[in-house]
Amino acid sequence: MAVTNYEQLDTTNDVTNTRTLLHESIPLTGTIVSGTYGTFPDDANVKNYSHGQFQSVYDYPYLSSSANHIFDISIGFDESSAMSGSLGSTQESKKINMYNQMSQVLLGYTGSNNTVRKFELDTTLDAVNQMKEAIFVNFSRLITKDQIKKGTVSIQLGTGSWSTPFDSTGGSVKTLTDASASATEGTANTLGGDYGLLYDTSNTVRGLVFYQAGFMAISTSSFDTMTDFHSTSAGTESVLKTFVSASISGSADALRHRIKNISFNNTTEINSSIYFCRVPHNKYNHSANPTYLSASTIRVKSVNTDQPVAYITTIGLYSSDNELLAVAKLSEPLRKDPTNELTLRVRLDY
Repeated sequence: MAVTNYEQLDTTNDVTNTRTLLHESIPLTGTIVSGTYGTFPDDANVKNYSHGQFQSVYDYPYLSSSANHIFDISIGFDESSAMSGSLGSTQESKKINMYNQMSQVLLGYTGSNNTVRKFELDTTLDAVNQMKEAIFVNFSRLITKDQIKKGTVSIQLGTGSWSTPFDSTGGSVKTLTDASASATEGTANTLGGDYGLLYDTSNTVRGLVFYQAGFMAISTSSFDTMTDFHSTSAGTESVLKTFVSASISGSADALRHRIKNISFNNTTEINSSIYFCRVPHNKYNHSANPTYLSASTIRVKSVNTDQPVAYITTIGLYSSDNELLAVAKLSEPLRKDPTNELTLRVRLDY
């Protein structure tokens, strides 16, 4: 039997909205990044493209139907960098374009001449501590969800020799974290949202993390003292020489070789509308179910003087023109008679 009466919801007193943030820990070990699926650098879970502008890393061989995209790696430098115009530079225009694209998308333009803002190793926007060369790690939305939680980012990089990048005897694992980030740290007026600073153990800034964008920019200063950042058939190269002479994919291989661990907490934002459905004492004491009556007599009444009684099992939310929009089921039937009133809380998540 169709419902013939409705209880009007007061949007001021009966409806409220809430927001809940859920977090999960995301650990990415270096063995997944390189060495698990094949022989480095030709891992089956690492995909290089014909355009050569970035490299993609998956959690399984990327041709597998169960493979999930984890992150992309690329490098770039600004045209005002000392690397620009270097003799024998490989993919120079692509590296400059990559830097400009990342900074334009995340930071936008600045100044009266409307130039692309450069990455800066601070949050003062004073264009003093510019990071003109960077390694870019762009995480998949699959693992970052709505954003990265502030203060949870950690990346461990091997700075030892090429053959033993994580040799702890030489103190060769550098940890970058945003552990000092607070709810207010970061710059909210960038196109990429808030960003935090990545510090090493000596409290020196070595990179940036954009929380909403799920993006890291790691400064080459993390490896400036190294002479064998990248391995070639002729030997090894420093990070600066690698940025000039190696391809973007080659530089991405060099970083993967030195990633020991990456970890952070992601954030899933759940918005909810909560409806307080109030059932007054003088309403809904009868059921619309046709089996509620037998020969025009209420089944649950033994004598005529007994109070009517019903059991609420379902709540329906209707539009203003009485179209059913949502249905909520109770975990168990609730007794309703003229002696009691009920308030049922219905939550819709989206």
